[in-house]
Amino acid sequence: MESIERDREVCLSILKEYTKSESLLKHAYAVETCVKAYAKKFSEDELFWGNVALLHDFDYEMFPTAAEHPFKGSKILNEKGFSEEFRKAILSHADYTNVPRETLLQKVLFACDELVGFITAVTYVRPSKSIDEVEVNSVKKKMKDKAFAKNVSREDITKGAELMNIPLEEHIQFCINAMKENRAELGL
Repeated sequence: MESIERDREVCLSILKEYTKSESLLKHAYAVETCVKAYAKKFSEDELFWGNVALLHDFDYEMFPTAAEHPFKGSKILNEKGFSEEFRKAILSHADYTNVPRETLLQKVLFACDELVGFITAVTYVRPSKSIDEVEVNSVKKKMKDKAFAKNVSREDITKGAELMNIPLEEHIQFCINAMKENRAELGL
């Protein structure tokens, strides 16, 4: 029997049970898209990695404070039978949880989370609102504009690439390419 951690339909139903916001759902799909692409690149378990990414913020809409997210989500997933490895990966994406990023999955999830949100914001200001118009240089240029997508941590984007030992430009391009492959679901 397929474990729930590798069953996208089960994970998707959990996500949709707790998350109603279209933008948060699309964020989950975008992070899933990039994390799965990295899983494929590194010959890791695409389903497991993708589902961790899909559920990394599932509790955020209901429990948005640092005292709650992602702790409440971890507790909910524990009750549903998700492994410590799965839950620790999710907990590690937020600095304030103090869960160290030791595994490649933990590093990739952290590296993709903020960047994906930023790439999405850059896409929305393009004339066509299409990911096809987004280039690495435009993302880097917008990163310097502190007023643009001001809630996105530039430091986390940079730190994420460093954690993975990948040049920032290469990481940005990789995520843009992955998001282009899933543009329909992402609405980009």
